[in-house]
Amino acid sequence: MKEYFTNSPETTEEIAKEFASTLKGDEVVALYGGLGMGKTTFVRGLCSYFGINSGVSSPTFAIVNEYNGDIKIFHFDMYRINSWDDLYSTGFFDYLGQGLCIIEWSENIEAALPDNTVRIEFQQGENFTDRTIKRIS
Repeated sequence: MKEYFTNSPETTEEIAKEFASTLKGDEVVALYGGLGMGKTTFVRGLCSYFGINSGVSSPTFAIVNEYNGDIKIFHFDMYRINSWDDLYSTGFFDYLGQGLCIIEWSENIEAALPDNTVRIEFQQGENFTDRTIKRIS
């Protein structure tokens, strides 16, 4: 994935759809970036590519949302995960290999991510709405 620039939710979703076209559907995709950087919007675009066009929201309190479309998608929010015990209580390891796992706040579980994890970084641009999105591994 090359480096992309966006300044709108619509463009962010289009970038995500392009990225989704490169996936098989069983990967772990780790999203890195601060609050309000567009991670959930990116997930909406990924889900849309796989036929899920509604109900995609941040699983902040649920920890994981499951979506069924052309493939199974597991959308995690690890913001509140602070320990191995917290991580195990989510059932995270049981989801691996069962579908596409997309993780927001993956920096909180970096040590638990599989070696072949796809990492996407979101950074603030010059203006408030500007974002840079790039694959970092």
